Amino acid sequence: MAKILALDTSSDACSVALWNDGELTELLEATPRAHAKRCLPMIDSLLGDSGLRVGQLDALAFGRGPGSFTGLRIAAGIVQGLAFGSDLPVIPVSTLQAMAFAWFKRQESPAGQVVCLLDARMNEVYWAGYEHSSGSVKEVYAEQVAPPEMVDVQVSEQELAILGSGLVYLERLPAALIESSSIQEPEWGPRAAAMAEMSVSMFEMGRTVSAIEAQPIYLRDEVAWKKLPGR
Repeated sequence: MAKILALDTSSDACSVALWNDGELTELLEATPRAHAKRCLPMIDSLLGDSGLRVGQLDALAFGRGPGSFTGLRIAAGIVQGLAFGSDLPVIPVSTLQAMAFAWFKRQESPAGQVVCLLDARMNEVYWAGYEHSSGSVKEVYAEQVAPPEMVDVQVSEQELAILGSGLVYLERLPAALIESSSIQEPEWGPRAAAMAEMSVSMFEMGRTVSAIEAQPIYLRDEVAWKKLPGR
């Protein structure tokens, strides 16, 4: 049993979740550009309702990316501060894998594959592919950033779901991928609840890092800024 606090600010939504010895609770707010302001109060509220202090936790988890550059930095900074202050280990969790985990968790009989897409701006998507295997989520296509046309998935007879904000580029995704998918969920995104639940087994296996090692995964090395006219 473990007590793990998870947070995610990788998208427009801000979510915090607590795994408290098998009981899972979550707070979720749609707070574009207000993550830095809202995340700590949400953490205080969630812990307060559970009668816990940060120092009583076993570990902290966070959505390490890919996702919004600013959002990822906010989550990493908050986790680092809390971990340093209470000498806690940190569990970085993939935002894309958390999306797949939550999807399979919702199915009565998890099967097939999911392709998770996040809008990476600049006419690109962050994406990866997963399948459910022996009670866990297995990566079958590694995390990467690419133009929508380059989402290269081998079409099979398995049920295929496409999840995430990257579906904004629906018309640019490969036709074979769209035609073989039975489900498309553009509103499906990363959530701290899935990360908290995923982090339990990661914690038990020792897949933790120190506060200073809790770094975002951007996938993209540089951000290109368009110069405004007249500037």
